Amino acid sequence: MGRRRSRAGYFEPVSGGGAAIALDEVEISILRSLAVQLLELIGPGDQPAGADEDPLAQLFAEGPTKPPDDPALARLFPDAYEEPSDASEFRRYTENDLRSRKREDALAMVRVLDSGGPVLTLSAEEARQWLGGLNDLRLTIGTRLEVTEDESNELYHLPDSDSRKPLVMAYLWLGGLQESLVETLLG
Repeated sequence: MGRRRSRAGYFEPVSGGGAAIALDEVEISILRSLAVQLLELIGPGDQPAGADEDPLAQLFAEGPTKPPDDPALARLFPDAYEEPSDASEFRRYTENDLRSRKREDALAMVRVLDSGGPVLTLSAEEARQWLGGLNDLRLTIGTRLEVTEDESNELYHLPDSDSRKPLVMAYLWLGGLQESLVETLLG
């Protein structure tokens, strides 16, 4: 991985459709910690016995039929239909794949973060995975903070003594990273 100049905290395009960002050690540590916590939250998923050995069995593996109890997981794995029976059927056949993709996105973030810094270079595929991982992190933190459209402005004005302040700062920072990556990939 070649070193390149990058404005600190902003993604910039690289050849091949990827992106690069300069992060300091603290930012790398925080982002890695959040990605690892996301991996722990998502968990290994419900894999039927022997599915790893038989690709055909894995293709037809059935997942859960009920939404998760944890509000953050319910936000990451929402019902696709309002009708409970339709939602249950859809979830049964899609949640395991969605869970696997979210796990791969977070793992891709950890791998790049572990590759060294201060400039991290993402391939086009890694950039796509980072978009997914950053989005999942924001959804999770936003759910924990109970963010709504109406309340988002109050988050900017929390006193330092508010116990939510570090989580709010992470939420806002992740939003900036996500926006920068989207602009870089579209630009």
